[in-house]
Amino acid sequence: MVELGSGAERRVADYRLSRYACYLIVQNGAPSKPVIANGQTYFAVQTRRQELADEACLGQPTEDARRLMLRGEIAEHNKALTSAARKAGVESTLDYAIFQDHGYKGLYGGLGARDIHATKRLKKSQKILDHMGSTELAANLFRATQTEDKLRRDNVRGKRHANETHREVGAKVRQTIAEIGGTMPEKLPTPAKSIKQIEKEQRALKNDVEPT
Repeated sequence: MVELGSGAERRVADYRLSRYACYLIVQNGAPSKPVIANGQTYFAVQTRRQELADEACLGQPTEDARRLMLRGEIAEHNKALTSAARKAGVESTLDYAIFQDHGYKGLYGGLGARDIHATKRLKKSQKILDHMGSTELAANLFRATQTEDKLRRDNVRGKRHANETHREVGAKVRQTIAEIGGTMPEKLPTPAKSIKQIEKEQRALKNDVEPT
């Protein structure tokens, strides 16, 4: 029931619209009306979000999508690297931190994890791998996979030998980058967004594009 100008009431039909019907009405309405203007802005934003989601699904990943993929692969391969290092004699948490530091020093021309952390101007709680672009992540992924393979293939034994192996592999990856004219990892820019921020945005995007 709606109230008329005379104070009387009249029954009118009420309609429940589908999302698609709302879209058609908004897109063909007069943008001079605030509700139509807001609706057109909303659907324009949602369309762009869906386009970005489709790009990732259709094999055309954005830089953020590549970073997420590579960061996930590094996390998985680091588990295998940890296992190989442990078998070689790298047992304690401190031992493994030193082992990882040797790999970074080989790849970053002498810079250890603490140096890289400082170069990127990160907070103490922030992880350096979460603040690397896709090119830098790819170099570190190659370092990790090749070190694991060499530790197992050469049956490396002893913490010192394992550390030197990691440094050597990192240095070889650095040499390869130099030979092909690439940018050294410590010279690559630090992305504005961290992996954690991208993951948060992806979750929000997923919630927005899921049908209700």
